[in-house]
Amino acid sequence: MDTTLTYQPYSVKATDRLITRADYADKLYGFWLAQCIANWTGLVTEMDKVGNIGEIKTGKFYTREDWGTLDLPNIWNEEPSDLSETIDFVFRGENEVWGADDDTDIEYMYQHLLYTNQTSMLTGDQIRKGWLKHLKHEEENYLWVANQRALELMLDGVVPPKTSDPAITKDTIYDNYYEMIDAQLTTEIFGFFAPTRPDVALKMSHLPIRTTARENAAWISEFYVIMYALAPAVDEDLTKKEQVLWMADNARKRLPNDSYAAKMYDFVKAQYEQNISWEAARDAVYERYQVQQEDGYNITSKAIFCNGCFVGGINFAASIVSLLYGEGNLKETIKIGTLSGWDSDNPTATWGGLLGFMHGKEGVEKAFGQKFSNQFNIHRTRVNFPKDGLDTFEHMSKIGIYIIDRVVQEEMGGGIDLAKDVWCIPQKALEIEPAL
Repeated sequence: MDTTLTYQPYSVKATDRLITRADYADKLYGFWLAQCIANWTGLVTEMDKVGNIGEIKTGKFYTREDWGTLDLPNIWNEEPSDLSETIDFVFRGENEVWGADDDTDIEYMYQHLLYTNQTSMLTGDQIRKGWLKHLKHEEENYLWVANQRALELMLDGVVPPKTSDPAITKDTIYDNYYEMIDAQLTTEIFGFFAPTRPDVALKMSHLPIRTTARENAAWISEFYVIMYALAPAVDEDLTKKEQVLWMADNARKRLPNDSYAAKMYDFVKAQYEQNISWEAARDAVYERYQVQQEDGYNITSKAIFCNGCFVGGINFAASIVSLLYGEGNLKETIKIGTLSGWDSDNPTATWGGLLGFMHGKEGVEKAFGQKFSNQFNIHRTRVNFPKDGLDTFEHMSKIGIYIIDRVVQEEMGGGIDLAKDVWCIPQKALEIEPAL
């Protein structure tokens, strides 16, 4: 029971969906755990393979045969990853601590801001104050590209969503900060805060997404948010593969048909349906979008660093490869994401988190055949959190439950039956409209 929330009486309706809070807390634990496993595993190959266009050439992309072999240097270093000598899963045992990274820490911050501000809808001012309090203002602050640019503007007094406005974000380095990957790895969690209701999740995430993203990058971020919101609504009689396809096809409806994001999804899905290998699909993505610049994806023509290896578009296409070919298998999805190239820790963290939620804590442990640490150090990358930044997945999941209590009551018009430990969530027809 959240002591900061007044629980209102509620009469359950026949059309309400009932979700047990304790079960959901276990799923949130699975989300945080699997996201950390996937994040740190993907970091082993981050920017190892970005193609062969421009000054930086990284040779042939990885294939499944490279799993378990020696890691190669990335575009910044001459040595392999210090996380693992080989391309393999990265774990933290029961007596160790998971470190925060940019795929987990801003999501953690947004959860903290929602709870401490006692709100379901963060304002631009609340986001700015939260960023300024919890993000270091100078390097090394684990911020890059659009996130770093947004922070710089916030320090100058700019309030989201102006922090993604290309008229003021562009500088001598980039004129397209708003197209970068940043929002894709910081906002998926809003989907879990609105279980079965993507309409509410999109409303909650609108401003956080547009703190750094617009157009395709924002729509891609909303694709992920919808996937997360639909995870609690899947038909449990379906296989994990069928569940993933159902969520993805519904989230696809959010992408405007003339956007490069929509065309990327459709292209990868067509490759998948033709039963070609995931490696061939990934290579086709590289050829189509970075070599030929089709479907309006013209990043190569901008001649930016590493050919835009951290732009939202190419990493979205790579993420769809790992999602579809992983077919709901947690380990296989992380493997494919890790080997697919580009900013490989981002798609792995996104899908690791989603599938970890679907499996729950025990399901994640069963998939890997072992127990893991439940401790999380947010102060590895961020600052000014309680208890010197040390938290546990149990506590993080509990705070998530309290946020959803407020969302169900205030945004959905539903109720919480504390005696039965369930949410009573009013249902709406699943009508996902293309973004404008």
